[in-house]
Amino acid sequence: MDMQKLQKNRTLIKDAFDSKKSVELTGWVYDTRALGKIKFLVLRDVSGEIQITAVKGKVADGIFKKLDKVSRESVVYVRGTLKESKQAPGGKELIPEKFEVIAKAEELPIDVSDFSKTELPKRLDNRFLDLHRKRIQAIFKIQSTISMAFRQHFIEKGFIEFQPPSIIGASSEGGTDLFEAKYFEKKAFLAQSPQLYKQMIACSMEKAMTITPVWRAEKHNTIRHLNECRQMDIEMGFADAFVVMKQIEEVVQYIVKEVIEKNKEELELLGVRLKIPKAKYMTFAEVAKLMKEQGVHVGKDDLSGEAEKKLDELFPDTIVFVHDWPLSGKPFYIMPKGEKADAELSEGFDAIYKGMEISSGGQRIHLPDLLIERLKAKGLNPVDFKDYVDSFRYGAPPHGGWSIGLERFTQVLLGLENIREAVMFPRDRDRLSP
Repeated sequence: MDMQKLQKNRTLIKDAFDSKKSVELTGWVYDTRALGKIKFLVLRDVSGEIQITAVKGKVADGIFKKLDKVSRESVVYVRGTLKESKQAPGGKELIPEKFEVIAKAEELPIDVSDFSKTELPKRLDNRFLDLHRKRIQAIFKIQSTISMAFRQHFIEKGFIEFQPPSIIGASSEGGTDLFEAKYFEKKAFLAQSPQLYKQMIACSMEKAMTITPVWRAEKHNTIRHLNECRQMDIEMGFADAFVVMKQIEEVVQYIVKEVIEKNKEELELLGVRLKIPKAKYMTFAEVAKLMKEQGVHVGKDDLSGEAEKKLDELFPDTIVFVHDWPLSGKPFYIMPKGEKADAELSEGFDAIYKGMEISSGGQRIHLPDLLIERLKAKGLNPVDFKDYVDSFRYGAPPHGGWSIGLERFTQVLLGLENIREAVMFPRDRDRLSP
């Protein structure tokens, strides 16, 4: 089949309903059924579905036989004309004049109907087929809107998009949760975060943003963590924690607005109703006191999952910014309160939305001597971070930033039970394929 000619002549299913002449369609066989001398086939492409109806004696014999034998999910080409039909989806059906099987589908290993009850692990083993389902496609159409809205929002605010390295020579954030890689004769690691690089850019170009993959070798197996994910990051010069928290407030509100406007069909299919969120700012101490009153446990320097859920119950459709976070619970690069190495509190924060942390960030340390003290306090060797520390010796302004996990945000926004639903090909402790 001539693909160039097909692309020129092909009509998407959603547009075919408005056509009053013969149309050429391609797509996947979603369903077939027979009623005596009538054959029905539901054709699906990325834009929608249409019913093809063939009555024996009124269509060519060859077409009728092909419709009788074609398997579900086979890729087919159909040319025909539409006619009114009250029983057909969309009120119209296609009467085929030509029908060709482009690629025959073998017996399916999983159910790809919209009513599939196949368990998630088996669906992920056959993700290439699972992606045929309308519900799954809806998730990723929305995720596409999320990433595009994030990028558009910050580009319009004067941020420069940058691409950080994925292979690094030392830990970005300290700790040992790194995937080791051989880099010629040297030892290297997959990047945990673009943290150090985005700070360098913010200290020279003021406003930086990226959407980039990161890797964490944490041996967890939870519904909210992955070992490979994508982060939506920003960093700003001449900014403190409150300046960058405001950036989260504004971009999340913008993203939700865009999803509501551009993904009405997908949200309806998933049964999700969204409201543009408000924002609330609270100190860690205020949240700890509130949780104690509610009988909910809070750690010394962290919030429990139960506490995050309780905040959503108390403040629905609200991004709760928890700031003045205990210094012991934040990474070495977060600025101590008052620029004092032995401070109890930090200029760090977490953003909680719909019962889950969606972002962590704050003001960074831009003073080399203080940075060295904090590295030592975290049990890290400043020598391993020499290039990073030295980058602040030549006129580095106060600056801050944060990251939002793309998959985590998709999970939270759509109320998905497992984060693996929000990544096309998940990588976790047990999964390296497909």
